[in-house]
Amino acid sequence: MPQRRAITGRSQEPRARFAEELRLLRTRKGLSLRALADAVGWDASLFGKMEKGQTLGGPEVVMALDTFYATIDKLLTLWELAMADPPQFRERYRLYMRLEAEAVSMWHYAASNLPGVLQTPQYAEELLRQGGLSGAELDAQVAARMGRRELLLADGAPQFRTILSETVLRSPLHDSSAWRAQLSHLLVMEECSNIVIQVLPLSAGLHGLTNTDAMFLRDAGGRTVAWIETGYSGELVQESAAVEALQLRYDRVRDLALSPGESREFIKRMLEETPCESST
Repeated sequence: MPQRRAITGRSQEPRARFAEELRLLRTRKGLSLRALADAVGWDASLFGKMEKGQTLGGPEVVMALDTFYATIDKLLTLWELAMADPPQFRERYRLYMRLEAEAVSMWHYAASNLPGVLQTPQYAEELLRQGGLSGAELDAQVAARMGRRELLLADGAPQFRTILSETVLRSPLHDSSAWRAQLSHLLVMEECSNIVIQVLPLSAGLHGLTNTDAMFLRDAGGRTVAWIETGYSGELVQESAAVEALQLRYDRVRDLALSPGESREFIKRMLEETPCESST
């Protein structure tokens, strides 16, 4: 058997090495691409493209594969080496993804965009396309984001609350039919017993999270961390005093928001106001 190359920053052809490892792990388990897709939850065509080196996929997909194959962070390390911009997803994001997967409750504030776990494929695609993605990389990131939606629908799913700034709901997709589908999806998800959606009206004025998207994660032991996004950067906040200060801001925002019932009616009105077909 030929000697395997080390996983280091000096590995040659990291993209090919990543694809090679994916193929090897799957064939060792005797799985078809379809069987792998059924087990992990993403589309078989995405795994096929990743094994051919046509796309790298997103971090969520790779972390799911690491979990399935029990390879710890091996695939994620190879993925980072293969990325054109490795710093894009470093330790903070990797840790956040682990904490999210273990969370028993999540509460969120959206200043500008819907949370990924509530997005439709059309919403995710337009948002990611505006961020500069295209082609196979865009397809992979959309697929990864859709896979994350299962977090809220699985058995034992965490409790999830999101407060949506009215700005989020006043920023429609270019395709009005796709926007109607997104609004309808929010109403469907809101019916789940573990999901609460509230709307913060513009009339609430300025508040402590005006320009900040925030996600709070609480684990089974009661520890809470926060993931904060402002503009182009994200930060994982773990120090208890800082988390408590952010949570106080969140609680004050929640006090300003519409009730869940009022929020549902607000979304319904927006759906009624949205034309069924895009204007030409």
